[in-house]
Parts: sequence; C-alpha cells; structure tokens
Amino acid sequence: MTIDQRPNIILFMTDDHAPAAVGAYGSVINKTPSVDRLAAEGAVFENTFCTNAICSPARATLLTGTYSHVNGMTSLEGPDHTFDASQPSFPKLLQESGYQTAIVGKWHLGHGEGHDPEGFDHWEILPEHGVYHDPDFVTAHGRKTYPGYVTDIITDLALNWLDQRDPDKPFCLLIQHKAPHRPFEPAERHRHLYEHEEIPAPPTLHDDLGSRAPAAHEAKMSMEDLTDEDLKGVPVPPGLSPRDEREWRYQRYIKDYLRVIAALDENVGRVLHYLDVTGLEASTAVAYTSDHGFFLGEHGWFDKRFMYEEGMRIPLVLRWPGVTQAGSRHGELVANIDYAPTLLDMAGLAPHSRMQGRSLLPLLKGEDGQEWRDAVYYRYYMHLDVCHNVQACYGIRTRTHKLIHYPGHGSGADGAKDAPRPPAWELFDLTQDPHELHNRYDDPLYADMVKDLTAQLAELQRHFGDTPEGMLPAPTAS
Repeated sequence: MTIDQRPNIILFMTDDHAPAAVGAYGSVINKTPSVDRLAAEGAVFENTFCTNAICSPARATLLTGTYSHVNGMTSLEGPDHTFDASQPSFPKLLQESGYQTAIVGKWHLGHGEGHDPEGFDHWEILPEHGVYHDPDFVTAHGRKTYPGYVTDIITDLALNWLDQRDPDKPFCLLIQHKAPHRPFEPAERHRHLYEHEEIPAPPTLHDDLGSRAPAAHEAKMSMEDLTDEDLKGVPVPPGLSPRDEREWRYQRYIKDYLRVIAALDENVGRVLHYLDVTGLEASTAVAYTSDHGFFLGEHGWFDKRFMYEEGMRIPLVLRWPGVTQAGSRHGELVANIDYAPTLLDMAGLAPHSRMQGRSLLPLLKGEDGQEWRDAVYYRYYMHLDVCHNVQACYGIRTRTHKLIHYPGHGSGADGAKDAPRPPAWELFDLTQDPHELHNRYDDPLYADMVKDLTAQLAELQRHFGDTPEGMLPAPTAS
C-alpha cells in the first residue's frame, strides 16, 4: 500500500451515546439518519464493548489500544486522572508515517505539560467535559471562547481544519463530541423536540433489581437520583405514585438526552456532506463510536460504570468505500482495545507491540478462517465513586454468559479504602435472560458454568497482565 492509496480517516467519538439511541441498532426511541447512512453504506459491529465504562479511561484505551492498568488511566479522580501523553498511540504512529493528524472536541485526559495531546499536528480541545453553550477551548496557544452550541462548534472546527490541510497527504481527524453527556442541554432549535410525544420506556424501567448483587441496590443512579439540574428545575407534579413519578422522571430525562443527540446526528451529516461535495467520500474511511454505553432507563437507571449490557456495550459503525460491504453486520465480540490496531492496519501499519487489541480489518474484508476472541474482559476501578456510589468490579462477557465479580474494594474514589464491602458475584445467562434480571451464580444448575467462566476470567487476566486484588480462585469441583 503506497501513501497515495492509504485512506483518510475520520473518527467520531461521542460521550454516553448508547446503541439503544441509534437507529442502526434498532432504536425505538429516536432516529439518527446520518449515523444510519454510515451503517447503510458500511458495516455495523453489533457486539462492541468498552473495557472500563467511564470517560477518561475509555478515551485512553481508544488512543493506546491498551487496558487501563497498562495506560495508567483507571479513574476520573486522584493521581490516575491525568494521562501520560508521551506513551505510544495510534495518532503518533500515523503522524510518523506521513499522516496529517488533528483532534477537535473532548479530550478529557488532562492538559498542561505532559498531558496535552501528542501525535497531533493540530488540536483544539474542551477543558475537562466542557460546556454546551459558548464553550472554551484549549489550544497550544492558549484558550479561546466560541459563541454558540458546542456540537456545532466542534464540527465547524473540524471542517475548518479540513479546508486548511495539505491536500497531498492523507489525514486522520478525530472529532470527539461532548454530547450527549449530562447535563443534557439541547440546542435552541431542538428545545421543543418531542415535547408532545411519549417516549417508549424500556421494559425494565421498574426493575426492583431482585437477585442482583448488593452493589446494584446501593448505587445512586436511579430516576429518583436525577437532580434539579437534570430536570431543568421543573418540580415533580404533586400526587404521583412512586411508579408514576419514575415514569415522569424518565420522560424528562430521555427527551433532553434525545434532543442533544438530534444535534449530534445533524453534525455527523454536515461532515458527510462535506466529504460528498469535496470529492473526499471515496477516499475517506469514517467511523462512529462512543466512549462507553449509558443506561436509558433500563433497570430504572441512568449513567454507566456497571458491567451490565447497557453500561459496557457501545456502537461501532464503519464505512470504508471499496472495503466494507454496504449494510453488512458483524456479530463478533469486539472491544475498544481493537480500535487503535484497526486504524493502524487501515493505513498499512503494524500495531505497537504494547497494544492489546486486534485489527478488525480481516472481519471487514470478510476473510475466511478468522479465529476470533470468545470473551471480553472488563474492569471498573472507582469503588463507591463519589457521584453514583458504584462498586468496583471486573468480569468476563462471552457470547452467551456474563460473570461479574465485586471484590468489595477498588481505587479512584475518596474514602474508598475506608468503605470495604463483602465480595459478591453475579452470573447472567444472556441467551435465556438478555435483560440480566436473574443472577444465577448460586444456582446449582449453573455450577459448571461458574467454574468454567471463573477459570476463563483468570486466564484472561493473566493474558492481559492484570491481577486485581481480591480475585477469588476458580471454584473446585465438588
């Protein structure tokens, strides 16, 4: 592959965009015509997962192709919140091979000496999460404030850079949106969208959490935990039953979330239109993903963190003209450690030896005889985090089952060492129980499955070089 044959690359990374709010993933609550266009013209990966469902760690994994314990970004708080930008990353390797590289939007990996983006010819990033209206951006030359709506502005900055780039060199552009992160503040043009509609609620909105581990019962991420800021200061109507109040809160929550996504999808469309009119569409690979999943009322929750499907599942749509088969769908188990090796492979480059994922290119090309992983390893560190009181956990997700361990301690949250919890386990049979309502860990019928998955979990931890404290040995045969 010569430099002239290498594709341009555009990667959209959003924040908290759950597959359940993407049309191409079967959304029943909204439409996303621009992302769906990518899906219709490219490939959809139906079983893609993050390896640590929290913002900064997921972004570090995207760049480095490594788990949190390798790249050092395990948390949002404390010493593990600032990213060592000097470590190997796919943008650095692309840049070294002759690509022009740029990132605009959300970085959320710290900034300042040693933490500013490296491997990018151009960068303009939001400080931390940034704000939706009239946002500041950090650049190599200081701060700038732009009037307007952040999703529109990020797209403006991306298109401006595309206009100014060297047309004789391939490029890689990361467009990293703040949206749809809380608090959900729509653009003015979408402020009344869905106002007279009833958004369908998930079937588990009123889940009582039944046999789940204690971690689920003590988490503070239910509809009742939504703040006045989330509800935009609108008081709960008097006289509602607890069930009716939860449904009212869900409607307030989900409509603003979807309004923010409406602007997001419009701006994806702006970039696709730019590629069309400039003649770049045929030579540019475009991918759309999110840093992690998000609970959209499932189990009565919002936010992420947990290893349940809604927290760890993420969208991944990729269009590469001449390579991806239009409208194709892939069911293999994909993890966000695979992104960096894939993007490098697309450019004809080998992954860095430190990277822990695998290129998806053979799957995209439909190459026969590909052996693929049969499980994804996950680990969340922030034990009893100060926002949502979620326990640290780790586990394994196969095609048919999920095993989760809560060791009762972790790192990254104030007071965590002073708040141990008894260890706990969960096992879910995803074929019989796709909503993960029934913990089968202590069910004698699943004893062999527990034994096998616990051994497989330990093997994955050894493979990836992760040895969390409190890991229990595999159960012995009785």
